[in-house]
Amino acid sequence: MSDCIFCKIAKGEIPCNKIHEDSEMLAFNDIRPQAPVHVLLIPKKHIKSLLCLEEEDVALIGRLMFKARELAENLGCKDKGARFVINAGQHGGQTVDHLHIHILGGRSLGWPPG
Repeated sequence: MSDCIFCKIAKGEIPCNKIHEDSEMLAFNDIRPQAPVHVLLIPKKHIKSLLCLEEEDVALIGRLMFKARELAENLGCKDKGARFVINAGQHGGQTVDHLHIHILGGRSLGWPPG
């Protein structure tokens, strides 16, 4: 999608502070962090939201979730934990129409989230 900011980041058209990149996904620091650790993990394939997944995306989502766990561990969240958030749609709080996983940690996170 040509006007999607996350697609532009994934293509290298917009710079980011990369944490991880491979052929399927990109992880980078959130520009408005809500915790000491706040990383966004996106698929390079444009998927509008979790609510728009197709059956062909099942394996990719599994790999994204496994990478999210690995990143949280590498960023020092293994012992005390982390929060993994996928917002979907307007009422779900999604502000960029490209599937992304927030990885948050480094402090105690309250509940409910908002």
